[in-house]
Amino acid sequence: MLPLSTNLFSLFVSGGPVGMIIITLLFIALFFAAWKAPAWVKEIGVAALVVGIFWTLCAFLQIADFLAGNNDVEFSIIAGGFKVGLVPVLYGLIVYLVSLILRVIHKPRI
Repeated sequence: MLPLSTNLFSLFVSGGPVGMIIITLLFIALFFAAWKAPAWVKEIGVAALVVGIFWTLCAFLQIADFLAGNNDVEFSIIAGGFKVGLVPVLYGLIVYLVSLILRVIHKPRI
């Protein structure tokens, strides 16, 4: 079994480097916002989720385009494409979850 860092890097690359980099930049901005502008934390989390959904839909569009051009495709190839296509939305959900946790931490106490 490969080390965890290798698996995370391969997921990052297979999820589409451009979209994953955008989500990572939003993740970094999330911590700066939590420090300097707590009102923006939820919006940055939502932006990361939206970018993840958009990037996943782009991947599904590529899968559909590939399937339209090829008639004899094994199911394992299709399943692998869907697995890779879901990586950005999962990463966006993780960033959104962190933004919600940070927002709860910054809520004023009653």
